[in-house]
Amino acid sequence: MKAQAEVEEQNKEIVRDFFKAIDERNTEKLMELLPIDFSLTSPDITEFTGRVKLVHFRDAFYESFPDASHTIDELIAEGDKVAVKLHINATHEAEYEGIPATGKKVTQYGMHIMRIVDGQIKEIWVFEDVLGLMQQLGMELKPKEGEK
Repeated sequence: MKAQAEVEEQNKEIVRDFFKAIDERNTEKLMELLPIDFSLTSPDITEFTGRVKLVHFRDAFYESFPDASHTIDELIAEGDKVAVKLHINATHEAEYEGIPATGKKVTQYGMHIMRIVDGQIKEIWVFEDVLGLMQQLGMELKPKEGEK
C-alpha cells in the first residue's frame, strides 16, 4: 500500500512538472516527460499522437495568449492515472480561432486525466470549457436561421 502511495505521489509530481514545462515553454523538459508515441484526446480537437504535435499546439496557443499560465487546483492520483482540476489565466493578445486580439483577460477551466507509464505521460484526456473561453472573447451563440 505504501509503495502504491509513493508511485501515485511521483505521478503527481510528473504532472506538476508537465504544466510547469508548458508554461515555461521548456520543450526539452516536455520531451523528457512525454514518450514519442504520446497521445492526446479532447472533444474539441481531433485526437493526435506524438509529442511534437503537442509542442506545436502549445506554441500556437501561446502566440494568442503569451502570458497564459496554468494553476493546478486539485490533483487526484489512482494507480497509473492522475486527474487534474485546473484553470488557465491569460490575456488575448493575438488572433485565436478567427477572433482578432481583444486584449481581454480570460480564465479557462478544465479537467485533464493523465496516464503515466514508466515515468512519462503516455496519454492525456482533456476536457476544457472552450465555449466559456470563446464567450469571454466575445463570441455569441445564435440558433441557426429558421430554427427555434
